[in-house]
Amino acid sequence: MSVFDDPGLFGRLWAADYDGPGNPDPAPAVDFLAGLADGGPVLELAIGTGRVALPLAERGLSVHGIEGSEEMVAQMRAKPGGDQIPTVVGDMADVAVSGPFRLAYLVFNTLFNLVDAERQADLFRNVARVLSPGGAFVIETFVPDPRSFDADERVQVREVTEDSATIRLHRYDRPAQRFIRQTITFDGNGVHLKPFAMRYAWPHQIDEMAQQAGLALTERYADWDRQPFTAESPAHISVYRAQ
Repeated sequence: MSVFDDPGLFGRLWAADYDGPGNPDPAPAVDFLAGLADGGPVLELAIGTGRVALPLAERGLSVHGIEGSEEMVAQMRAKPGGDQIPTVVGDMADVAVSGPFRLAYLVFNTLFNLVDAERQADLFRNVARVLSPGGAFVIETFVPDPRSFDADERVQVREVTEDSATIRLHRYDRPAQRFIRQTITFDGNGVHLKPFAMRYAWPHQIDEMAQQAGLALTERYADWDRQPFTAESPAHISVYRAQ
Protein backbone atom coordinates (compact mmCIF):
# COMPACT_ATOMS: atom_id res chain seq x y z
CA MET A 1 0.00 0.00 0.00
CA SER A 2 1.36 3.39 -0.99
CA VAL A 3 1.48 6.31 1.42
CA PHE A 4 -0.68 8.12 -1.15
CA ASP A 5 -3.53 5.65 -0.49
CA ASP A 6 -3.86 7.16 2.98
CA PRO A 7 -6.93 9.48 2.81
CA GLY A 8 -5.65 11.54 5.74
CA LEU A 9 -2.21 12.35 4.32
CA PHE A 10 -3.11 15.54 2.47
CA GLY A 11 -4.87 17.08 5.45
CA ARG A 12 -2.15 16.23 7.91
CA LEU A 13 0.39 18.01 5.73
CA TRP A 14 -1.62 20.95 4.44
CA ALA A 15 -4.53 21.73 6.81
CA ALA A 16 -2.70 24.44 8.74
CA ASP A 17 -2.09 26.47 5.55
CA TYR A 18 -5.10 25.37 3.49
CA ASP A 19 -7.08 28.59 3.96
CA GLY A 20 -4.10 30.82 3.24
CA PRO A 21 -3.77 33.30 0.38
CA GLY A 22 -3.86 32.09 -3.20
CA ASN A 23 -6.89 29.82 -2.95
CA PRO A 24 -9.70 30.30 -5.49
CA ASP A 25 -12.75 32.30 -4.47
CA PRO A 26 -15.46 29.74 -3.62
CA ALA A 27 -18.36 32.14 -4.33
CA PRO A 28 -18.91 31.12 -8.01
CA ALA A 29 -18.95 27.45 -7.04
CA VAL A 30 -21.38 28.14 -4.20
CA ASP A 31 -23.75 29.98 -6.56
CA PHE A 32 -23.61 27.19 -9.12
CA LEU A 33 -24.14 24.41 -6.60
CA ALA A 34 -26.95 26.19 -4.75
CA GLY A 35 -28.81 26.41 -8.05
CA LEU A 36 -28.65 22.62 -8.46
CA ALA A 37 -29.36 21.65 -4.85
CA ASP A 38 -33.15 21.46 -5.30
CA GLY A 39 -33.64 22.13 -1.59
CA GLY A 40 -31.08 19.54 -0.47
CA PRO A 41 -29.80 17.69 1.37
CA VAL A 42 -26.36 17.91 -0.24
CA LEU A 43 -23.12 16.00 0.22
CA GLU A 44 -19.61 17.38 -0.19
CA LEU A 45 -16.87 14.85 -0.77
CA ALA A 46 -13.51 16.04 0.61
CA ILE A 47 -15.25 18.82 2.53
CA GLY A 48 -11.91 20.11 3.81
CA THR A 49 -12.19 23.25 5.93
CA GLY A 50 -15.72 24.01 4.74
CA ARG A 51 -14.89 26.74 2.23
CA VAL A 52 -17.82 25.68 0.02
CA ALA A 53 -19.99 23.84 2.55
CA LEU A 54 -20.34 26.68 5.04
CA PRO A 55 -21.65 29.25 2.53
CA LEU A 56 -24.11 26.65 1.23
CA ALA A 57 -25.30 25.96 4.77
CA GLU A 58 -25.76 29.70 5.28
CA ARG A 59 -28.26 29.58 2.42
CA GLY A 60 -30.40 27.18 4.41
CA LEU A 61 -29.26 23.91 2.84
CA SER A 62 -28.60 20.80 4.89
CA VAL A 63 -24.97 19.99 4.08
CA HIS A 64 -23.19 16.75 4.96
CA GLY A 65 -19.52 16.02 4.45
CA ILE A 66 -16.90 13.32 4.04
CA GLU A 67 -13.26 14.16 4.73
CA GLY A 68 -10.15 12.03 5.00
CA SER A 69 -8.40 14.20 7.56
CA GLU A 70 -9.28 14.97 11.17
CA GLU A 71 -7.06 18.05 10.85
CA MET A 72 -9.17 19.50 8.06
CA VAL A 73 -12.39 18.80 9.95
CA ALA A 74 -10.98 20.51 13.03
CA GLN A 75 -10.31 23.63 10.96
CA MET A 76 -13.90 23.61 9.72
CA ARG A 77 -15.39 23.06 13.16
CA ALA A 78 -13.48 26.04 14.51
CA LYS A 79 -15.36 28.31 12.08
CA PRO A 80 -18.83 29.72 12.82
CA GLY A 81 -21.38 27.04 11.94
CA GLY A 82 -18.73 24.44 11.18
CA ASP A 83 -19.68 22.24 14.11
CA GLN A 84 -23.24 22.00 12.73
CA ILE A 85 -22.23 20.15 9.55
CA PRO A 86 -22.32 16.34 10.02
CA THR A 87 -19.03 15.01 8.68
CA VAL A 88 -17.70 11.48 8.36
CA VAL A 89 -13.92 11.11 8.60
CA GLY A 90 -12.81 8.45 6.13
CA ASP A 91 -11.93 7.63 2.53
CA MET A 92 -14.19 9.65 0.25
CA ALA A 93 -14.29 6.81 -2.30
CA ASP A 94 -16.26 4.69 0.18
CA VAL A 95 -19.00 7.36 0.53
CA ALA A 96 -19.84 6.07 4.02
CA VAL A 97 -23.21 7.82 4.32
CA SER A 98 -26.73 6.64 3.56
CA GLY A 99 -28.42 9.57 1.82
CA PRO A 100 -30.39 10.06 -0.28
CA PHE A 101 -28.97 13.39 -1.47
CA ARG A 102 -30.27 15.73 -4.12
CA LEU A 103 -26.74 16.90 -4.85
CA ALA A 104 -23.21 15.59 -4.30
CA TYR A 105 -20.12 17.46 -5.39
CA LEU A 106 -16.35 17.12 -5.54
CA VAL A 107 -14.43 20.27 -6.43
CA PHE A 108 -10.89 21.73 -6.73
CA ASN A 109 -9.49 18.73 -8.73
CA THR A 110 -9.91 16.47 -5.70
CA LEU A 111 -11.13 13.49 -7.73
CA PHE A 112 -7.53 13.13 -8.85
CA ASN A 113 -6.33 12.78 -5.24
CA LEU A 114 -7.54 9.18 -5.55
CA VAL A 115 -4.38 7.83 -7.17
CA ASP A 116 -5.85 4.54 -8.36
CA ALA A 117 -8.28 4.30 -11.29
CA GLU A 118 -10.34 1.65 -9.49
CA ARG A 119 -10.81 3.87 -6.46
CA GLN A 120 -11.98 6.68 -8.71
CA ALA A 121 -14.51 4.27 -10.22
CA ASP A 122 -15.54 3.17 -6.71
CA LEU A 123 -16.30 6.78 -5.85
CA PHE A 124 -18.68 7.14 -8.78
CA ARG A 125 -20.45 3.88 -7.95
CA ASN A 126 -20.87 4.85 -4.32
CA VAL A 127 -22.06 8.37 -5.10
CA ALA A 128 -24.66 6.90 -7.47
CA ARG A 129 -25.84 4.70 -4.58
CA VAL A 130 -26.64 7.68 -2.31
CA LEU A 131 -28.19 10.05 -4.88
CA SER A 132 -31.95 10.37 -5.08
CA PRO A 133 -33.51 9.74 -8.53
CA GLY A 134 -32.56 12.63 -10.75
CA GLY A 135 -30.00 13.84 -8.23
CA ALA A 136 -26.87 15.58 -9.48
CA PHE A 137 -23.18 14.81 -9.02
CA VAL A 138 -20.89 17.76 -9.86
CA ILE A 139 -17.20 17.33 -10.60
CA GLU A 140 -14.61 20.08 -11.09
CA THR A 141 -11.18 19.13 -12.48
CA PHE A 142 -8.48 20.46 -14.74
CA VAL A 143 -8.14 19.04 -18.24
CA PRO A 144 -4.72 17.37 -18.50
CA ASP A 145 -2.34 19.12 -20.89
CA PRO A 146 0.40 16.77 -22.14
CA ARG A 147 2.66 19.78 -22.62
CA SER A 148 2.80 20.10 -18.83
CA PHE A 149 4.40 16.67 -18.43
CA ASP A 150 6.44 16.26 -21.59
CA ALA A 151 9.45 15.23 -19.48
CA ASP A 152 9.74 12.48 -16.89
CA GLU A 153 10.78 14.95 -14.19
CA ARG A 154 10.32 18.62 -13.46
CA VAL A 155 12.07 20.88 -10.90
CA GLN A 156 10.69 24.24 -9.79
CA VAL A 157 12.06 26.83 -7.39
CA ARG A 158 9.09 27.91 -5.23
CA GLU A 159 10.61 30.36 -2.75
CA VAL A 160 14.02 31.60 -1.70
CA THR A 161 14.54 33.86 1.33
CA GLU A 162 17.43 34.67 3.63
CA ASP A 163 16.18 31.94 6.00
CA SER A 164 14.85 29.17 3.76
CA ALA A 165 14.50 27.73 0.28
CA THR A 166 11.63 25.69 -1.14
CA ILE A 167 11.75 23.57 -4.28
CA ARG A 168 9.10 21.39 -5.87
CA LEU A 169 9.90 18.17 -7.76
CA HIS A 170 7.59 16.20 -10.04
CA ARG A 171 7.99 12.73 -11.47
CA TYR A 172 5.48 11.65 -14.12
CA ASP A 173 4.22 8.16 -14.96
CA ARG A 174 2.39 8.84 -18.20
CA PRO A 175 1.10 5.30 -18.85
CA ALA A 176 -0.51 5.28 -15.38
CA GLN A 177 -1.68 8.93 -15.75
CA ARG A 178 -0.08 9.66 -12.41
CA PHE A 179 2.48 12.02 -10.94
CA ILE A 180 4.25 12.24 -7.63
CA ARG A 181 5.16 15.67 -6.31
CA GLN A 182 7.51 16.48 -3.45
CA THR A 183 7.69 19.97 -1.95
CA ILE A 184 10.94 20.34 -0.01
CA THR A 185 11.76 23.22 2.31
CA PHE A 186 15.24 23.74 3.74
CA ASP A 187 15.53 26.04 6.75
CA GLY A 188 17.33 26.39 10.06
CA ASN A 189 15.20 23.62 11.58
CA GLY A 190 16.10 21.05 8.93
CA VAL A 191 14.47 19.56 5.84
CA HIS A 192 10.67 19.46 5.55
CA LEU A 193 8.87 17.19 3.07
CA LYS A 194 5.29 17.49 1.78
CA PRO A 195 4.58 14.64 -0.65
CA PHE A 196 1.53 14.64 -2.92
CA ALA A 197 0.27 12.55 -5.83
CA MET A 198 -2.52 12.63 -8.41
CA ARG A 199 -4.02 10.24 -10.91
CA TYR A 200 -5.38 12.56 -13.60
CA ALA A 201 -8.03 11.72 -16.19
CA TRP A 202 -9.45 13.34 -19.31
CA PRO A 203 -13.13 14.33 -19.43
CA HIS A 204 -14.11 11.40 -21.64
CA GLN A 205 -12.53 8.98 -19.14
CA ILE A 206 -14.47 10.59 -16.29
CA ASP A 207 -17.63 10.28 -18.38
CA GLU A 208 -16.96 6.56 -18.80
CA MET A 209 -16.64 6.06 -15.04
CA ALA A 210 -19.88 7.93 -14.52
CA GLN A 211 -21.68 5.94 -17.19
CA GLN A 212 -20.52 2.65 -15.71
CA ALA A 213 -21.96 3.80 -12.37
CA GLY A 214 -25.33 4.61 -13.95
CA LEU A 215 -24.82 8.39 -14.10
CA ALA A 216 -25.41 10.40 -17.26
CA LEU A 217 -23.60 13.58 -18.26
CA THR A 218 -26.20 16.37 -18.60
CA GLU A 219 -24.12 19.58 -18.53
CA ARG A 220 -20.49 20.59 -19.00
CA TYR A 221 -18.97 24.05 -18.70
CA ALA A 222 -15.53 25.61 -18.76
CA ASP A 223 -16.05 27.33 -15.41
CA TRP A 224 -18.56 28.03 -12.65
CA ASP A 225 -19.99 30.95 -14.67
CA ARG A 226 -21.20 28.45 -17.28
CA GLN A 227 -18.88 29.56 -20.04
CA PRO A 228 -19.01 27.05 -22.93
CA PHE A 229 -16.61 24.13 -22.70
CA THR A 230 -14.35 23.77 -25.76
CA ALA A 231 -11.37 21.72 -26.82
CA GLU A 232 -9.16 24.53 -25.52
CA SER A 233 -10.70 24.75 -22.05
CA PRO A 234 -8.15 24.09 -19.29
CA ALA A 235 -10.81 22.90 -16.82
CA HIS A 236 -14.36 21.60 -16.73
CA ILE A 237 -17.40 21.61 -14.49
CA SER A 238 -19.42 18.48 -15.26
CA VAL A 239 -22.90 17.61 -14.02
CA TYR A 240 -23.98 13.97 -13.94
CA ARG A 241 -27.50 12.83 -13.10
CA ALA A 242 -28.80 9.66 -11.49
CA GLN A 243 -31.19 7.79 -13.74
